[in-house]
Amino acid sequence: MSKEAEWDKRFNIGVDSIDNAHRKLFSIVRKLIHLSKDEHNGQWACAEGIKYFKNYTIEHFTDEEAYMQSIGYKGYEIHKHLHDDMRYKTLPALEKDLTKSNYSQESIHHFLGICLGWLTVHILIEDRAITGRISNKWKIDNAGADMDALESALTVTIQEIFRLQTEIVSEYYSGEDFGNSLIIQLTYSSTAKKKMHIYMLLEESLVLGAVGDMLDMPLTKMDRLVMNTGKELSIRILKQLGIHCNLSSQYQLENSHFLTPEQFRKTFYLELFDYSLLLNTGHGYFAFCVKAE
Repeated sequence: MSKEAEWDKRFNIGVDSIDNAHRKLFSIVRKLIHLSKDEHNGQWACAEGIKYFKNYTIEHFTDEEAYMQSIGYKGYEIHKHLHDDMRYKTLPALEKDLTKSNYSQESIHHFLGICLGWLTVHILIEDRAITGRISNKWKIDNAGADMDALESALTVTIQEIFRLQTEIVSEYYSGEDFGNSLIIQLTYSSTAKKKMHIYMLLEESLVLGAVGDMLDMPLTKMDRLVMNTGKELSIRILKQLGIHCNLSSQYQLENSHFLTPEQFRKTFYLELFDYSLLLNTGHGYFAFCVKAE
């Protein structure tokens, strides 16, 4: 049994129908993890299992939303937005990636990593908030013109720098693990003494491909040269993004440094972010998180 998908009493929110549904979702994920390790028939068994997981997840969302409405839960609107993000953006984007790659092990691992991470954080924070056990993390709904402008600018910027088309996987990225990544924190200061903290997670395959294209040679190892080039690419992304968003004259780079996955997770779970996006470039996943002070 995979420890990553084991049921823990911490996940109980105290509502039997919801707790039972969560147990079943984790049970499905455990089975999918085992199937993904079967080199012969695993990918095709996973295909059927993933369809079942998706259908059960959507059914559970509907039931949970009905329960929240029945008790007059004040956080219903933002909670439903989180469900809708998974329902209409994340699951379809992951399914598209699975189909395009013919259910490759990499795309299956993306699916499992993102869904398992999402479930864990969502249940421990957002679902436990329903019964008042904890305060919910997402208090601001950034959907609308500002989010559309940011997504459009990011899409254009990534195309300019990496020459890749992107697809939004989530508008509420919650720190899910999507594979080995280069994690960079960039801090910017404005002339008005305001700070903006940017966290970028670039999947190693994306960085290796981009740097390899620059050097016109295949790269397979994340050495110091590749990491530093990846950091410079991140700074370049922010410069281009600033131009598209008319921010370049307001904010200047103060410092930049690498983070370990543990450092990022600790920071992410303690902070409230203004924007937190997950994108798929077709050559690797890319997360972009913004916290303004």
